[in-house]
Amino acid sequence: MAKKKPTILVVNDDGITAPGIKVLLEEMQKIGHVVVVAPDSPQSGMGHAITIGKPLRLDKIDLYEGVEMYKCSGTPVDCVKLAVNKIFKGKKPDLCVSGINHGLNYSINVLYSGTMSAAVEGAIEDIPSIGFSLDDFSHHADFTHCRPYVRAIAQQVLQHGLQKATLLNVNFPHSSKELKGIKICRQATAKWFEEFDERLDPYERQYYWMTGKFQLLDRGEDTDAFALSNGYVSIVPTQFDMTAHHAITDLNSWSFDVK
Repeated sequence: MAKKKPTILVVNDDGITAPGIKVLLEEMQKIGHVVVVAPDSPQSGMGHAITIGKPLRLDKIDLYEGVEMYKCSGTPVDCVKLAVNKIFKGKKPDLCVSGINHGLNYSINVLYSGTMSAAVEGAIEDIPSIGFSLDDFSHHADFTHCRPYVRAIAQQVLQHGLQKATLLNVNFPHSSKELKGIKICRQATAKWFEEFDERLDPYERQYYWMTGKFQLLDRGEDTDAFALSNGYVSIVPTQFDMTAHHAITDLNSWSFDVK
């Protein structure tokens, strides 16, 4: 008796026509039945935003032959929520994969990333989930070197599963770097130092363009930043429980003398 193929939900934040999601769905088709639900326009930097003040639209489209695809007017997280509730009707897929994002989502960027938030939402729904990102913002980015790793990582997750409330954040170096393999890492400490370019519109009203510089504050050799800079695919096991467990004992020693 033939083994049933796993069902795989594919999402992203760059929009349903982005080259990265095409690569991801093609690789997932090799190992399972694919359903794509993605934003109808780019949603980078949306983090875990959801749509609550206006209606959502979910339309089936025929973008690639033989692929069940839906475009959503909402955020990446909306896409996962609608997929689970309206397409799968509560019957969870076997895997949720997000990406492949045009641009890295390593270190602190995981908090801002729509790509990773879609994967986080998958994990919240108890679906084994992975976010994939590449160090290349170009629309013509070369994903060739990512393909075998994407497939292998997904297959390992399907085989072994993931611990509850845990997902994987996977980042790939630029195609110009020779890949040396995979490193399991921790998230590097870093920060964005924002600047706001102040300008005036035709009516002399101020407006701002946010710019800034990314500063790595961590020289550890066990981080995703180190792995990527040295030609490795980084995998960071990630959780959505944001409790600072190490601080609980300290806080319990405080005296909250409220009268």
